Amino acid sequence: MRLSELRLGLLHPRSAVVLHDLGMVALAWWLAMVLRYHLAQAGGMQLSLEEFAVVLAVQGTIFAWTGLYRGLWRFASMPDLWNIARAVAVGAVLVGVALFLLDRLAGVPRSVLFLYPLILALLLGAPRLLYRYWKDSRLELFGQRTQQRVLVIGAGRSGDALVRDLRRDAAYRVVGFIDDAPQLRGARVQGVPVLGSVAELVELARASSAEMLLIAVPSASVAQMRVIVSACERTGLPFRTLPRFEDVVSGRAQRNELKPVAIEDLLGRDAVSLDWERVRAGFAGRHVLISGGGGSIGSELCRQVARLGVASLTLLDSCEFNLYRIARELNAAYPDLLLRPLLGDCGDPAAARHALRVSHAHVVLHAAAYKHVPLLQEQLRQAFRNNVLATRTLAAAAGAAGVDTFVLVSTDKAVNPSSVMGASKRIAEMACQAEAQRAPGCHYVTVRFGNVLDSAGSVVPLFREQIARGGPVTVTHPEVTRYFMTIPEACQLILQAAVQGRSGDIFALDMGEPVRIHDLATQMIRLSGKQPGRDIAIVYTGLRPGEKLFEELFHPQENYAPTTHAKLYLAEPRQVSTDLLDAQLARAGEAVISFDEPALQRVLQALMPSLDWVHNAQPGTVVPFLRGDSGDSA
Repeated sequence: MRLSELRLGLLHPRSAVVLHDLGMVALAWWLAMVLRYHLAQAGGMQLSLEEFAVVLAVQGTIFAWTGLYRGLWRFASMPDLWNIARAVAVGAVLVGVALFLLDRLAGVPRSVLFLYPLILALLLGAPRLLYRYWKDSRLELFGQRTQQRVLVIGAGRSGDALVRDLRRDAAYRVVGFIDDAPQLRGARVQGVPVLGSVAELVELARASSAEMLLIAVPSASVAQMRVIVSACERTGLPFRTLPRFEDVVSGRAQRNELKPVAIEDLLGRDAVSLDWERVRAGFAGRHVLISGGGGSIGSELCRQVARLGVASLTLLDSCEFNLYRIARELNAAYPDLLLRPLLGDCGDPAAARHALRVSHAHVVLHAAAYKHVPLLQEQLRQAFRNNVLATRTLAAAAGAAGVDTFVLVSTDKAVNPSSVMGASKRIAEMACQAEAQRAPGCHYVTVRFGNVLDSAGSVVPLFREQIARGGPVTVTHPEVTRYFMTIPEACQLILQAAVQGRSGDIFALDMGEPVRIHDLATQMIRLSGKQPGRDIAIVYTGLRPGEKLFEELFHPQENYAPTTHAKLYLAEPRQVSTDLLDAQLARAGEAVISFDEPALQRVLQALMPSLDWVHNAQPGTVVPFLRGDSGDSA
């Protein structure tokens, strides 16, 4: 070994711990001998180098065997003290045996073997506990660092664990708990008093001179979280929260990771309870193909399907970067998964057939679509090509390839369409229903849901960007409302529908209560630490072409009925003439090739005669893209 390496080894903190512990062994043996002879008031104490060498060798070996050197003094606790007690007890016995074999314990009184482990346990344990106390309290040579006074909301297990972690950080000082449980009033958790309830937060924060609020209630429902956040906002203090349990379980967050409160914490709903046994049985060991696998919905479907033990997962996407990104993520998270990322357009018949052939797919989840309402309003050809014809191409190829289940990811905007996007998705549903009649061996299932938080093109990222720029935040109308759900929740319900749906079924997801977009903008501004109207302006831009004030979840002619899952409703499909649909889609295919948008508009009129906005539009007109947002993207 080179001299530099030897120096580094000796300077390593572990080396210092070893030297300390062996020094304490020698000191404990010497003190035990001195104490024994002093108490007996007898002279003639003898200490030999051989004796010390045996004690050090035996006790040092026991320390290494029990792992005492691996413990960090910074986190010394009861398990460490128990390890010390075990090491010194076993060491004392073996030291006695070794000295007996050496010289039959000549010059070593038997009482020393009882005093020695007691003294050694004290000499080893006390420095460790004192060091931890010093690190926790951050007592420094020149005084104590300034600490931020915090109140922890939630005195349960998460709050208890959070306080333990904060005590290791000199930046924070916990001055009290806030909890609504009446039996905890006046109690102490980790020595910290429970001061009162959330309703009293404003007064308690002022009385305790708190500088920050930490929310430690990861199991709180969305309604409870809204109450807590509202109380925190009234104090005017900054606040952070622990992640929800489902985010920790799914790997999206760490257990005690403090983060700003996100709008998803207030707009999401309570965790969805799936029939995981049925879902897992429906996917385990099967080959799955996901179109649009690199998009916001498609990529989350990939993550959830990968956890179900599928035989293989094939991703089809026309965006090279999105495909590369999700493939890299899945390869890292599931190295044993047979993954096939395919670059291609599912509207290309050859690409669709190739994807189905190489994937041997049992289940196809069709998530590829254009979904931004105002943008598609002036892109009728692209909406037809990607949302209608591509869906029909992939659905027909799936039936021909013998796929068991084909799931179309649709939208609530297909219920009673007022936009090109909604109409294109409704015709895509018709195309799947027609394929269900032509290929009875394949189950064609449609799943409708509303806006998805943080999906590509959704209102939430737009508002975040506008707030970061200092505003203004643009809203189309003061009274516009939309339904929202989180991406993981939507994808879980898609999987549930896939395993329990029959061919031709149309499922609508329970979207909860609608949210005013104005309220959404206001809440997001507040969560950023600013005040609406004062720091960030809200500007109303007017409804854009194709947008509604209120979104519809149910069509009066579809007779929705509950299913075995509380969050899924089953619609009675409206009858569609297969001959009419085939004829019009043939015309649409020709119009797409020749870029004949007036012809495509006539196809819309023929397939959806009840939609006034189609008939009132002038053929070939281009609808301008207006600013503002009402959350219309999916």
